[in-house]
Amino acid sequence: MDFTYDFAEINGKAPMIEFLDGLSVKERAKILAYIEKLLELKNSGIAPKQNLSKHLDGGIFELRVGFKSRIARSLYFYEAEGKIIFTHGFVKKTQKTPKGEIARAKAIRQSVRGEKNEHCGKVS
Repeated sequence: MDFTYDFAEINGKAPMIEFLDGLSVKERAKILAYIEKLLELKNSGIAPKQNLSKHLDGGIFELRVGFKSRIARSLYFYEAEGKIIFTHGFVKKTQKTPKGEIARAKAIRQSVRGEKNEHCGKVS
C-alpha cells in the first residue's frame, strides 16, 4: 500500500495550510520535507522514530520539526487506504503537547470523517 497525505478541510478552510502560510519559507519547506520523509518511511515499511513522529492519544500523531529557535508540531491521523490526514500545526511553547491541541485534532478528524467525500481530495 502506498501512503499519501492530505490536509483536512473544514468549512472551506484548511487549518494546516493556514499554519504553513504563517511560517517562513524555510520553515514551511522543512515541514514539507519532514512530511515527505514520513511518507518515504511508511512506504518502505519502516516505522518512523519518535524524534520524527510520535503517537499522542486516540489515534492522533504528531510530526516533530525543530527550527533554529523554536519547535513546531503538525498533528495528523491515518485514514483508510494509507491516507495520512494532517489536521493542523502549531509552534510548541511547553514541554508536553497541550491537551487542547490534541482535542482540536480529534474534533477536526471527527468533522472530516463526517464530511470526508466533500472535503478531502488526494494529495501525494
